Amino acid sequence: MIKIREMEAFDAYMRLGAMKSAAEENDLSQPAISRLLTSLEEKVGFALFFRKRNNLVPTPEAFQLHQTVIRSLTSFRALSEEARAIANNQRGHLVIAAQPIFCDTFLISALKTFRKTHPRVSVRLLDVGMSEMLRMISERSCDMAIGITLDADPYGAHVTRLATCEARCLLPKGHPLSTPGGIPLPRIRDEPFIDLSTGSPLRMRIDYLMQTIEFERNIAAECRTLHNVVGLVEAGLGVAIVDPVARLLCNPDTISDHQLLPTISWDIAQFVPKERVLSRIGQAFSDIVAIEIEKLKADGIIL
Repeated sequence: MIKIREMEAFDAYMRLGAMKSAAEENDLSQPAISRLLTSLEEKVGFALFFRKRNNLVPTPEAFQLHQTVIRSLTSFRALSEEARAIANNQRGHLVIAAQPIFCDTFLISALKTFRKTHPRVSVRLLDVGMSEMLRMISERSCDMAIGITLDADPYGAHVTRLATCEARCLLPKGHPLSTPGGIPLPRIRDEPFIDLSTGSPLRMRIDYLMQTIEFERNIAAECRTLHNVVGLVEAGLGVAIVDPVARLLCNPDTISDHQLLPTISWDIAQFVPKERVLSRIGQAFSDIVAIEIEKLKADGIIL
């Protein structure tokens, strides 16, 4: 099998035309270069040089082989650079699945920070619902996911709890109920509601709570994302019960934010597919997400 050192010695001699120069470039002695060239010649099975006195004159076959050696060394050096970049967390690819509200808020900040320190790592951030997220985890089509636990069964995933959330009640600014303090559910019984689409984990929890207290609400509109829910509340079309992270999207001049009574709570969690350990760049992104979560805790957004 041809060795890299043999190809490097051959390439240096073909380019520089002198044993001394080839030896200096490879930080070897001239006899060592001579041995490498002889070994390569034996392995390829044909003459690479005409030997005239103390000089080696390349054969036509040597010039032909040199083109292949150049391509091989270029590929090998690219491979070495790639390996070093991966080892230094500077190259790779991440697929992150997350619920839309997280993609619209703290994950933007996390990605911005990550790109500063990992400019050559590509990140694909996918906003998905909980069922789609669990499917991706089960199929191992993402490196990690950020979602809420609620009653969803994180089958096929290692789950790391990041924080606790408590639902908030959003009212249009100036709404008669927007007085200081928490909002008891009975007080918004007759209000038009802006809800997440059926099937959302938060919507399921709200529906269950409403059923237990025999609370029939007037649903004015349903939206796929909390970003749209917030927009409709701002437009004065109704009230909403939302994830506390949605407060980051709220304009305090147009929306009044309140604690909901009784409390609806759940955890934000990180999901990693089982039998798929986070790569070094994956762990680096996870560490940055943890920092962003701590900022939200410090600001009183989550617990």
